[in-house]
Amino acid sequence: MVGTGGPVDTFSVWDYVVFAGTILAAAGIGLFQAIRGRKETSSEEFLLGGRQMTAVPVAMSLTASFMSGITVIGTPTEAYRFGSAFWLFGFSYAIMSVVTAELFVPLFYRLGITSTYEYLGLRFSRPIRIIGTSMYISQTVLYTGLVIYAPALALNQITGLNLWGVLVATGAVCILYCTLGGLKAVIWTDVVQMVIMLSGFVAVIARGAVLQGGLTKIWEDAGEGGRLEAFDFDPDPLKRHTFWTIVVGGSIMWVSIYAINQSQVQRYISCKTLGHAKTSLYLNMIGLWLTVSLAVFSGLTMYSIYKKCDPLLNGDISTPDQLLPYLVMDILAIYPGIPGLFVAAAYSGTLSTVSSSINALVAVTVEDFILPVCKNLTEKQVTWMNMGLSVFFGVVCIGMAGVASLMGSVLQAALSIFGMISGPLLGLYLLGMLFRTTNSVGGLLGMIIGLVLTLWVGIGGQVYPPSEEKTIPLPVTTVGCFNASTMAPLTTGQPEPALADSWYSLSYLYLCPLGTLTTMVFGLLVSMATGGCKQEKLNSDLFVRSKDLICFSFFNKSKVSDVTEKDSTEFHISADDFDLKRQVEKSTKL
Repeated sequence: MVGTGGPVDTFSVWDYVVFAGTILAAAGIGLFQAIRGRKETSSEEFLLGGRQMTAVPVAMSLTASFMSGITVIGTPTEAYRFGSAFWLFGFSYAIMSVVTAELFVPLFYRLGITSTYEYLGLRFSRPIRIIGTSMYISQTVLYTGLVIYAPALALNQITGLNLWGVLVATGAVCILYCTLGGLKAVIWTDVVQMVIMLSGFVAVIARGAVLQGGLTKIWEDAGEGGRLEAFDFDPDPLKRHTFWTIVVGGSIMWVSIYAINQSQVQRYISCKTLGHAKTSLYLNMIGLWLTVSLAVFSGLTMYSIYKKCDPLLNGDISTPDQLLPYLVMDILAIYPGIPGLFVAAAYSGTLSTVSSSINALVAVTVEDFILPVCKNLTEKQVTWMNMGLSVFFGVVCIGMAGVASLMGSVLQAALSIFGMISGPLLGLYLLGMLFRTTNSVGGLLGMIIGLVLTLWVGIGGQVYPPSEEKTIPLPVTTVGCFNASTMAPLTTGQPEPALADSWYSLSYLYLCPLGTLTTMVFGLLVSMATGGCKQEKLNSDLFVRSKDLICFSFFNKSKVSDVTEKDSTEFHISADDFDLKRQVEKSTKL
């Protein structure tokens, strides 16, 4: 009987058919884009889709690339265990969309860059650009390993799918369409995968509503179980999720993901006009709202079904991340192919994120490491290099999946990685974009101090997780289980340092603001102490302009952007040295 514990069914033949069909369809889109664009083999076509993408597919790709398999599995589990506070991220998504669209997009679009970290070279120096790129590569490879491993592990233990077989198959499919189709293949595949992910959530909610007697009953059960108390205005920074940690900390964290992360920036600068680029971010905001709403309501549906028999407490599963796969096999196994659809949804999230990461890693490696050194490469050589690097990074990301098994809760671990590394990087970008006083010495030292601080807190929080008083999981029970058996809590007996209940218990959502503010404060102080106020006049194109904040011609490309894009693509080709700042100043005088 559903919701009373015990073993669940495994995959049927039709489930395998649906799952395999989804993966083959994704590969087919990559092959189609490769065949259709076989005459357009330039590096810009491969990495940026020829800068001819439109707003709607880019928006769906932006949503899909960070709504990964971790989100599909982790967010419903979050709502089941901790309640609907995760819904408050809707405020964070809105703030992030406005800040990114109005501050960052016009600047990057005006400079016509391919790698986000080109800006660091233009504004500061080449060494800072290299450091920024290296930080991004480290963060993305680790995150992508987590994205591949976590859903595979959860689904393997529930459905019986071979773990490493699926891991390798996932990586191989991503490598295939990333290598052959480039960014266009990634974006159009993301569109399909976005639809599949949302379909998986809808299937869970619809079946749950039928079993429980309607959506109203699910909502009532969630309210009785304390799952609807989302607004906690406690200012304590050590509490995991409150209104302030999510809206303040979450907003800054998501700005760091969308505004300066190459995987996202590469998408909206592939748009054919600045208007399309901004519109894609606002449409993406709606996509994020829809996705998080469906994911949270899936978690509330899960609570309604298991309110009297928690599978984790009853010993039916071994980790919280297996809750949603267990639910799917419990309530949907009677419909052949539907569990396969859910597994396809989780892996669609994985495929979209991994393919985005591979394409972005190739872009930054080529633009920041190879082209400045190897200036005489032909277009064909660069194209082959792009393809070779796609294979290389795909293999590396699969290898890093093993490291991810040490990370604990997948959703929190994934967001912690961004907080620890993207926070200081965001602080560096804001220093460069908003303050003319900032110089290279101040920017570099500020970022190093911010990075050391966030790594200290973030790693400490992983080694010594905060107590339940700070995370506040909501109560569950096994009184309604058919064979009730309560698992004893695991105790390690590991002595904890004095900082474990204070410094290391800082909400993971505050890691990014901590890194950003630390970088900006120390960056400004060091810059002023090292002659930042006496710098020669800097190129105004490198700073945020007031007229950037409103885009009057939404779908008409301005002549100015045409010129700046053309000039910016010549930086690497005509450079006699690595002082890219002077290159921009010369180009604007022409």
